[in-house]
Amino acid sequence: MGLLGVLLGLALLVWLAFRGWSVLLLAPAAALLAAVFAREPLLAHWTQTFMGSATQFLAQFFPLFLLGALFGKLMEDSGSVRAIASWMTERLGARRAMLAVVLAGALVTYGGVSLFVAFFVLAPMAEALFRAASIPRRLMPAAIALGTSTFTMSALPGTPAIQNAIPMPFFGTTPFAAPGLGIIAAAIMLGFGLWWLGRAEAAARRRGEGFGSAAPVPVDAAAEDEMVRERTTTAHTFDPVEIHSAERARVPPPILLAALPLAVVVAVNLLMSFVVLPRMDTAFLAEPRWGATSLAAVGGVWSVAVALAAAILTLLAVAGRRLPAIRESMDAGANAAVLPAFSVASLVGFGAVVAALPAFALVRDWVLGIGGGPLVSLAVATNVLSALTGSASGGLTIALDALGPTYMHLAAEQGIDPALLHRVAVIGAGTLDSLPHNGAVVTLLAVCGSTHAKSYFDIVMVGIVGALLALAVVIVLGGLIGSF
Repeated sequence: MGLLGVLLGLALLVWLAFRGWSVLLLAPAAALLAAVFAREPLLAHWTQTFMGSATQFLAQFFPLFLLGALFGKLMEDSGSVRAIASWMTERLGARRAMLAVVLAGALVTYGGVSLFVAFFVLAPMAEALFRAASIPRRLMPAAIALGTSTFTMSALPGTPAIQNAIPMPFFGTTPFAAPGLGIIAAAIMLGFGLWWLGRAEAAARRRGEGFGSAAPVPVDAAAEDEMVRERTTTAHTFDPVEIHSAERARVPPPILLAALPLAVVVAVNLLMSFVVLPRMDTAFLAEPRWGATSLAAVGGVWSVAVALAAAILTLLAVAGRRLPAIRESMDAGANAAVLPAFSVASLVGFGAVVAALPAFALVRDWVLGIGGGPLVSLAVATNVLSALTGSASGGLTIALDALGPTYMHLAAEQGIDPALLHRVAVIGAGTLDSLPHNGAVVTLLAVCGSTHAKSYFDIVMVGIVGALLALAVVIVLGGLIGSF
């Protein structure tokens, strides 16, 4: 009965979330349903297990949600994202429209801009380029997804994406975990994705298929769609309702000033991870007043938080005068972080209740019993949970909350570098999360004026198949050579 309750709770969560119900309501309801079947105390699971895990997640990661959303909003309102995307598309032109869209998305998201901010800026630019190059509109979502939601989210070392930050407290790693393997995985995702998109474009030209509908991209309508909003806020770190809640700069900054904050994110992240924090005396963290923790548990989050804060200050210094309403922009950025953070925390709370039920032992034993060793079972666990929740960050945290200590124990026994576990977990979470109910997919199709029927297959190829290929290579190389 206990396992049946877990499955029913999960089914309820997935089904109603796909229909647009708020996860803030669904997650505790589904958790309590699972507890009812297990004959466990309901109120204790709600206030102690569910809320305890949700608040722990917020305590660890809300600074990154807050700073990431604020940085993305300021970059968007200052015109910096627009300047970078325009510069990239002007340099490559309509003849290389596909590459221009992919690289523009990769540049801004690797620099710390929320992918949802990137969606709303890139979609109109991609439309102009694809129309000029007579490339079908239906390929726009896949091109944007490849640049924003694949290798810069899960593979490139140092990416400030929340998915890359989540394993750090569990494994004691940095944002640059397994950099060599990450670069190889990123190259596979990018190379495969560009090959597929080039193949799809060539096939469309042979059929004489042009851009298609002349209707403009419905960006504003997508930002105000409640269904899009509910699905979006469980997937990533920006509430789309805030995208147009402050006035934007009419004239974007020069490209060097626009790109400088992105460079600051990468540079400061690197310095904090390998120079500043290792030289600090952090013995005080072992005291109870600081949570009796260690630098290994908090250092990664500190590095990303300081990098984003430094980038925000840099942006305000070089482009702050261009912001027509700086207070409104900062308020909107802060507000944009709240609903996504609480939505993902609710998913984490649901996972904590499930993991605390006696029936979860069956699930744990099944996962750990998967052939191929800890790397394969970790990849399967993060894939399955991210697919079911439609959230890479939610699925990844649920998996590591439940199984992280077990994998660290196995890693110590078998001589596996925790950095390898980190990279496998992050790439694994960024594969099957892109199923049709994923908030990023729903939003991207909406802002591009397309549908699942027209565009989803190409998203699958660049966002799932390419990522699975990269994940397989990382597991094989990691198993043979180890982390590097």
